Amino acid sequence: MRYRYATEADAPALARLFAANHHDALTEEQRAAQGFVQGTFDAATLRDMAAAGELLVADDGQGRTAGLLALSVAADMAHPPAAVTGLLRAQAELAWQGRPLSEVPWLLYGPVVVDAAFRGHGVARGLFARAVEAAAGRAQALVAFIEEGNAPSWRVHVDAFGMVPLGEYTVSGRTYHAVAAPVSPR
Repeated sequence: MRYRYATEADAPALARLFAANHHDALTEEQRAAQGFVQGTFDAATLRDMAAAGELLVADDGQGRTAGLLALSVAADMAHPPAAVTGLLRAQAELAWQGRPLSEVPWLLYGPVVVDAAFRGHGVARGLFARAVEAAAGRAQALVAFIEEGNAPSWRVHVDAFGMVPLGEYTVSGRTYHAVAAPVSPR
């Protein structure tokens, strides 16, 4: 498996992967079994994110996209999704290693999605490791949010990868859990 920064040419395949795993494209049973992603990430948005160096991709070396992970500065987003805006508003109440998150340089981790054909083969772990490496020297923490009820995402990020819960916040009646992982300094 190759882990690399996405290029603009990757955008159509990444958009298809994202759309296939979007909350609204899955049944309740599928969401409970595999988790889901949310937000609006069409090919144009993903192309812009790739051009800005904000997307990591896993590919099998034979032209198949196995997964994607966004890694961005939330405060720099021109039009952040509601869940990101809520995270930015809540950061003074969320604590990372004894300090308010608002006082810590951090990068937004996610969304992350792995193609169904590649699940269970370490792709998410590989993307996570690449994100920690890519964030070195840029941040002290990677911060993600997991919507209440997205148990598969919790199992992967908190139980398996060791991301630490920071607290929860609510946006438009939906509850999110902020979680974080440390970034090693260079």
